Amino acid sequence: MNDVAAGVVVVGAGNAGLCAALAAREQGAPVTVLERAPEDERGGNTRFTAGAIRVAYGGIDDLRALMPDLSTAEIERTDFGSYREDQFFDDMARVTDYRADPDLVELVVRRSRETLLWMGGFGVRLVPMYGRQAFKVDGRFKFWGGLTVEASGGGPGLSDTLFAAAERAGVTVHYGARAMALIHGDDGVRGVRMRKAGVTADLPARAVVLAAGGFEANAEWRTRYLGPGWDLAKVRGSRFNTGDGIRMALDAGAMAYGNWSGCHAVGWDRNAPPFGDLAVGDGFQKHSYPLGIMINARGARFVDEGADFRNYTYAKYGRAVLEQPGQFAWQIFDARVAPLLRDEYRIRQATRVTADSLEDLVGKLDGVDGPAALATIRAYNAAVDTATPFDANVKDGRGTPGLAIPKSNWANPIDLPPFEAYAVTCGITFTFGGLKIDRQGQVLDTEDVPIPGLHAAGELIGGLFYHNYPGGTGLMSGAVFGRIAGTSAGLRGLAKEGEAG
Repeated sequence: MNDVAAGVVVVGAGNAGLCAALAAREQGAPVTVLERAPEDERGGNTRFTAGAIRVAYGGIDDLRALMPDLSTAEIERTDFGSYREDQFFDDMARVTDYRADPDLVELVVRRSRETLLWMGGFGVRLVPMYGRQAFKVDGRFKFWGGLTVEASGGGPGLSDTLFAAAERAGVTVHYGARAMALIHGDDGVRGVRMRKAGVTADLPARAVVLAAGGFEANAEWRTRYLGPGWDLAKVRGSRFNTGDGIRMALDAGAMAYGNWSGCHAVGWDRNAPPFGDLAVGDGFQKHSYPLGIMINARGARFVDEGADFRNYTYAKYGRAVLEQPGQFAWQIFDARVAPLLRDEYRIRQATRVTADSLEDLVGKLDGVDGPAALATIRAYNAAVDTATPFDANVKDGRGTPGLAIPKSNWANPIDLPPFEAYAVTCGITFTFGGLKIDRQGQVLDTEDVPIPGLHAAGELIGGLFYHNYPGGTGLMSGAVFGRIAGTSAGLRGLAKEGEAG
């Protein structure tokens, strides 16, 4: 592989890596992508997502530009509202406890819409996220939580579209190619040492973009950095995201940055496999908990299920589930809200029990103290403020006054049979700790100085998310920083020997 022209090497072929590859090719640089996975598992975590993308928009005209296929009928039956840049900034600040790096946040927010328009030029098609982010009330859909668009075909559709665009652009992709180390010296990074089919080779390059994801698939690193018990978490996505990109950069002198003890973790089917299943995708997630309650092995509630819209709490409630006895919980609903449950509750792989009485239901909750659970449900039912109208599209204030752990919104008595319950555990999506970059996507060393020739994008960037995460920001930030890193790497990849990148 030493005959590959020196230009740009991108490590990782998810959304961020492919956006980096496309941006580098726009500058005219030759680009090689190293994908650790075999071709049938390509695409990193992107393949496992629903394709939701958080973007700032002023109104329907902005959405029409993003979604040219948006029909008049869809517009007439939908309240799309707006999601202004200031709202995006506020959400990022609030959800991350005001710790997020302001430079990184500004880039994501300010460039969100223009980046999606840029991706549209490569064939990425966006559609309204009706199935997961809007409820129909009085014949009209209303979007909530600042999340309106998704990639057509979800994560697999986005991944396939970007791979097709990369092929058209002349990007070379090597599958089953694991990056082992960076080739670096006093003059910066000069390539990648890789291993493919049992053979180790050096791949020279004038610029390298690391986009190999976090360390969520590395049980040892999870336990080391996230804490005890995290070795027991299930991995929602790619089994190949073991922190290779981060390790290589740290070995080359990069600065560790961000929330290394934090991660994106959700409620995930208790009996899901240890790693993501491409045939099921994100169907193992269980995100309709704001419509019901969650009970642990002791039969007790442990979070405010209605604290906020789902996409502002789901990424931290996986941790809350992992902290429960036995690392599991049961989500409980009645027939009143069952029609509002998301599609993932209907997959045949769901760990589900049903009953026509609460007494029978709690008896079927594997591993749960049934009498305690029944007492919890009855106390919850008695506390519901039924005088306040229920409205799933807004934070309706319909709560449970007097309970030690309140439910702040969307509280309905669980009293209309048949009853349903779903067993969940913790599913980790990606880790928050990673590398520090500047506004050009260059990786910084421990002296806060750019490492020549080294760039980064995607989930291995640190400093953007702390403790929690606004839904849909991962694909958006991956695309934004992929484009930024790819552009700067592409310019360096074209530079002649001795020129500054």
